[in-house]
Amino acid sequence: MKFWIDSHAHIYLKEFDHDRAEVLNRCTENNVQKIYMPNIDHTSIDSMLEVEAKNPTQSISMMGLHPCSVKKDFEKELYLVESWLSKRTFAAVGEIGTDLYWDKTYWEQQKEAFNIQIKWAKQYDLPVVIHCRDSMDLTIALVEALHDDKLKGVFHCFTGTAEQARQITKLGFYLGLGGVSTFKNGGMDKVIPELDINSILLETDSPYLSPVPYRGKRNEPSYIPIIAERVAELKKITLEELQLTTTSSAMKLFTQ
Repeated sequence: MKFWIDSHAHIYLKEFDHDRAEVLNRCTENNVQKIYMPNIDHTSIDSMLEVEAKNPTQSISMMGLHPCSVKKDFEKELYLVESWLSKRTFAAVGEIGTDLYWDKTYWEQQKEAFNIQIKWAKQYDLPVVIHCRDSMDLTIALVEALHDDKLKGVFHCFTGTAEQARQITKLGFYLGLGGVSTFKNGGMDKVIPELDINSILLETDSPYLSPVPYRGKRNEPSYIPIIAERVAELKKITLEELQLTTTSSAMKLFTQ
């Protein structure tokens, strides 16, 4: 498996509308052969599925409700997610989880939406892709309470401690590493050396969180090799070893 996988990128968003074809071409040039796309809410489904339809071997859809889209009417959003999960196969249930960064108003609803979507993931034998911003310990506790041999997935955009990483991987989950791994003051230089290479996935979270030297600009999946270079450097392993391991792990998690 001598190619890269971006395990988390929103390339269907409007930020890519003017040059999406060129972005995907750059992915091919940089040997990023698969891009897994997490859904956000009802507003993103059509554009995500359109990108997948035009690039079915490269761009692969997930289905879920993002915690920042959990509001008073979250049951309507979840009805749509459930409907799509029953219609066709997706790579994962995602992006789901919790977020206390912007707004704590709907915390109880976030937990309920998370638990419901975990149930669906088990029902359809799909992995979950978990978002947990400013809520990692709380989210780990939620996963621990629901954990069984059917539950699998990845904590995307992992920026936690080595101890939190151990808790997550003990549950059989992967850790998604992205642009923050390259930040000078991101703190990941202390954590990544302690991570098990077999528990790492690579991601960009495009168009957000661009790696150095593109920090502050739009992110894109072709930057995966930049992130990989930094992770390999911190792990003191070769790029080839990181590529083979992370690609194999992503395929194992997402391929049904």
